[in-house]
Amino acid sequence: MRNYRLHYWVLFSFLILSFSQDVLAQNPFITDQFTADPTARVFNDRVYVFPSHDIPAQPGRGRANWFVMEDYHVFSSANLTDWTDHGVIVSQNKVNWVDSTSFSMWAPDCIERNGKYYFYFPASAKPAFGRGSTVGVAIAENPSGPYIPQPEPIKGIRGIDPTLFIDKDGQAYIYWSGENIFAAKLKENMLELASETVIVGDLPKQGLKEGPFLFERKGIYYMTYPHVQNKIERLEYAIADNPMGPFKFTGVIMDESPTGCWTNHHSMIEFKNQWYLFYHHNDLSPKFDKNRSIRVDSLFFNEDGTIRKVTPTLRGVGVSYATKEIQVDRYSSISDNGASIAFLDSLNTFKGWKTVFNGKDAWIQYNVVDFGSKKLKSVQVKAVSQLGGTLQIRLDKADGTLLAEVKIPGGMDWTTVKKRITKFQKGIHNLVLISKDGNPVEIDWIKF
Repeated sequence: MRNYRLHYWVLFSFLILSFSQDVLAQNPFITDQFTADPTARVFNDRVYVFPSHDIPAQPGRGRANWFVMEDYHVFSSANLTDWTDHGVIVSQNKVNWVDSTSFSMWAPDCIERNGKYYFYFPASAKPAFGRGSTVGVAIAENPSGPYIPQPEPIKGIRGIDPTLFIDKDGQAYIYWSGENIFAAKLKENMLELASETVIVGDLPKQGLKEGPFLFERKGIYYMTYPHVQNKIERLEYAIADNPMGPFKFTGVIMDESPTGCWTNHHSMIEFKNQWYLFYHHNDLSPKFDKNRSIRVDSLFFNEDGTIRKVTPTLRGVGVSYATKEIQVDRYSSISDNGASIAFLDSLNTFKGWKTVFNGKDAWIQYNVVDFGSKKLKSVQVKAVSQLGGTLQIRLDKADGTLLAEVKIPGGMDWTTVKKRITKFQKGIHNLVLISKDGNPVEIDWIKF
């Protein structure tokens, strides 16, 4: 019986991993569940993202109209295009000290030391471990798990949103939030505080500050955090010459959400000589900003070390492959009139979006598509058009090389139309789709 169970578990794990990969090089980059508060780390030349996990409240499961979080997943990618969900790594009902009725597993972090991976997570504690939120640790031999939670939380921490930093001299630091942002040194075992707690100084005094993330670049220590300057959070940063500060407020990384998402939470990494900002938005839940989705965009620095403000994009980062379904609704740019995006199914937003053309010469552009080196002969377009329509597919710009002119048949049902390519160009290009006759046309995806 024991061998049977083992074989079953191995097979089950294989099936989960085989079918848990979302191939997305766009925002949000996880679209089969709600995710928030992404902490990204680079381990062994691979990016691992440790987010919190929003779920809809249900009777007896969380507080209605509020954040509800009961476990953590970890996602990874070698190229920021193909993401794998490694499944649940920590759950509130499997941690000794967590109040499993609280659904309060807020923003986590993970860091490697001496070949082990330490996952730090906040939650509401059982009365025996003190009142309110505190921070615990789970340890693994691999960044994807399995993680073993420690039986008790870290003594001396009351708050949420832990983040970790190990300086060049090997000293580890932990930061967290709770009305203010706090900092302390950690012992070598990564499980105990090694110093008194200090309040991180010289940050804006008014408005909520939470979700700290600290990193170092060229001798500058960047304390970054969400801050409610007005009504909703924007991402800000302050700099210092050491990990404990004091920090000097320096600027804004990302402005408040234009659609009113109340929170933002973030992290930054350098990966293959490019910096990236991971953050979240309520893309898949536009009417309820307590169900969020994680995003990533490129991050750049000025010569003096200050951070250039990041403008959120739908396109995100990573290369899309021409031979896979390209969701052109995650556009890089769009015409002023005659083109828009909408949910495929407003009752099930996880099905994604569609591009809607309803104007002559309206266009949408999707950048960075890899056509490879082998000649591709045709293009497929999944579309619907009640009256029928004509769609041009061009390379790089609106008057660029014409790959194909696709006739979408009239009808009420989605159909996949196949058309031969008139001229192939290898390598990486931008795609431009143009509606030529103005008849309403909806596009789900295209593939070469």
